[in-house]
Amino acid sequence: MVKRIVVLTPYRFLWVLIIIFSIFIIALIIYLKSAISGGLPSLEELENPKQNIATQVISSDGKVLDHYYIERRIPLLIDSIPKDFINALIATEDKNFYNHWGVHTSRIFTAALKNIFAFRAKEGASTITMQLARNLYFNRDNTLKRKLLEAMTAIQIERTYTKNEILELYCNTVAFGRGAYGIQVASKVYFNKNPYELTTSECAFLVGLLKAPERYNGIVEPQRAIQRRDLVLSLMYDQGYLSGEQYNKALAEPINLSIGKIPKYKTLIAPHFVEMVRQELSNDPRLGNKDLYRDGLIIYTTLDSRIQNYAEQAVEQHLKYFQKTFENTFSWANNKKLLDELIRKAIQNSPQYISASNDKKKNIEISLSKNQKFIDSVKNTALTIQVGLVVIDPSDGAILAMVGASPKFMQENPDAKYSLNHVTQIRRQVGSSFKPFVYATVLKKGLTPETEIECSPFTTTLPSGEVWSPKGGCDCGPGCKKPLSYGLGLSINSMAARLIVEVTTPQEVINTARDMGIKSSLRAVPALALGGGGELSPFEMTNAFATLANEGTYIEPYFIQRIEDQYGNILYERKQLPQTREALPINVAHQMTQMLKGVVQFGTAWRIKNYLNGVEAAGKTGTTNDFADAWFIGYTPQLVAGVWVGFDDQRITFTGNYGQGGSAAAPIWGIMMGKIYADNSLPYKQRRFAFIKSDSTDSIPKTNPENIYENYFPQQTFYNNNNRKIKEKQKIILKDIWSNAFIFGKKNLK
Repeated sequence: MVKRIVVLTPYRFLWVLIIIFSIFIIALIIYLKSAISGGLPSLEELENPKQNIATQVISSDGKVLDHYYIERRIPLLIDSIPKDFINALIATEDKNFYNHWGVHTSRIFTAALKNIFAFRAKEGASTITMQLARNLYFNRDNTLKRKLLEAMTAIQIERTYTKNEILELYCNTVAFGRGAYGIQVASKVYFNKNPYELTTSECAFLVGLLKAPERYNGIVEPQRAIQRRDLVLSLMYDQGYLSGEQYNKALAEPINLSIGKIPKYKTLIAPHFVEMVRQELSNDPRLGNKDLYRDGLIIYTTLDSRIQNYAEQAVEQHLKYFQKTFENTFSWANNKKLLDELIRKAIQNSPQYISASNDKKKNIEISLSKNQKFIDSVKNTALTIQVGLVVIDPSDGAILAMVGASPKFMQENPDAKYSLNHVTQIRRQVGSSFKPFVYATVLKKGLTPETEIECSPFTTTLPSGEVWSPKGGCDCGPGCKKPLSYGLGLSINSMAARLIVEVTTPQEVINTARDMGIKSSLRAVPALALGGGGELSPFEMTNAFATLANEGTYIEPYFIQRIEDQYGNILYERKQLPQTREALPINVAHQMTQMLKGVVQFGTAWRIKNYLNGVEAAGKTGTTNDFADAWFIGYTPQLVAGVWVGFDDQRITFTGNYGQGGSAAAPIWGIMMGKIYADNSLPYKQRRFAFIKSDSTDSIPKTNPENIYENYFPQQTFYNNNNRKIKEKQKIILKDIWSNAFIFGKKNLK
């Protein structure tokens, strides 16, 4: 059989090429059609691109406290973006930006050929507009399909927006690493500056990040970041955006990053307050259909960053030495059983133990129990003194400051902002700081600050048959009587016990506490007079004392003033006139204030006078059994604040009298108030309580402050008219009670 040989003439060869090319074109069209089918954004999506914009939480004095976000992004208008940043961006990413229609035709054709033969997106040719398309609508899959979609979307974007609008969108959406999206957040994260404060060098650094943020962020390899910045500057110079002088000046400028130089906990303003706001607004109807994490809301709060700063300073200043005092007197040798239990619990809560299979848990338990570093960490956490502090404006209920944990704890725990809030989320016995509710109740019954009752030790038999004999009474002999003002000022237990048993009832005291703002469960037992009838939070205690400061009128506290969407439309605004109720007659509130001033002037909180520089204050200390919890709740003519100091594990307690409320908590209050009243930028100028005379004969009329203690602490006046010279007679009367109840060694006060 003879084989037929086909000769491929030039004519036939041309037809073969045409057929092959046609098949390729048809296949390419089919591929492109299937690839982009349904993958392009709609016209609505093009005209209204969806961006995840962070919600801002703003203080009453205009400071940004924090953000809630999926992507940390705050949009800026093009006029607010530094010109040097725009120039650096164009010089580096797309020098023909103003001359193309979304894609570089020649570059995209060259890249496409390489990608086709590689069967993947190997060569890039993205313009700024194509990068914007990817940022807004697509993932970062390195495929030919994604490149085609980007190119076609970029063309549509160019038809929809002006060049400046494209630049604005790009600068607000691009990722800079470290969780920063957009130039506004990036400038804060890397340089702790606003964008308008950035130098040419800093703009070049930020643009240099866009290629590979983690590679060029300067944290691991600073020299690599400098080289990348210098490359951007050279491109700016080559394309005429910088003169020779500007170029050399920018090259010589060092890169001073703020990342890592400031402890993370120091960059947070009122983290527990911000978290409280977040929890309040999660699924809150006030947001309408807005997303707290994506829709760029602006939440205006009541917190004042200046007062917050003073509160944090006061806590840090006091605990700096107080923590050492405690650690020097606490012994684990005397608490070995407790330590073993703490270590066992810490092991069971450790990530290694939780994630391990059952057959490996025992080995992990043995290993960690012998790991000295792990044991030291357990000890350190257990012995950390915790604190809760809140400041409220009693005239309207606005929360002005909140410290939810100790600075030591915040520093050692990266996620401490989500930790236990020791203002709102703990409940502890309050000790003698509950006594004002008892005294307010008996004043409502007609007693006055001058009413005398017996102060000697008190014993009574309860309906259950139990004999109740609280400690703490005068030692001036059987039948010795003292005024109510004296009993509250020196926190004499026997007097409060007699009042709740012989003058009023536990239930009536509970009713008074409820009217003043206490919401937690309380038991109607005589021990309530000494704080033993329930556990309360620092927040509700402070709120209740705000009723006294507000002349007996209760106002529900609040912390959100207004909520706006990203365009400034108001979604929620608090009414200027909140609902109020009379919790106490005004004359009773006035009388209570005068008596509580005695606590500060000559009673258990005498230390805070050292910080107030003449500002009048009233308040009450509290100390629980075995010095487990220390309290001071007090107020000035314009502010009320509460301080709790203690430990997360209630089995750990202070080791001596230094753990009483007057020593452990009151100084924090005094330091803070002293700083607040010394700040002339704050509106708190009223240094004296001013009272209006009411129709009641029991009301305390407006009187000369220098004489007030002669009127309401008869025969027990501790300070004379200049508040300095101590009367010898009163020194003798108070000597024993003073020394037994709340003397704190001078060496510990230094």
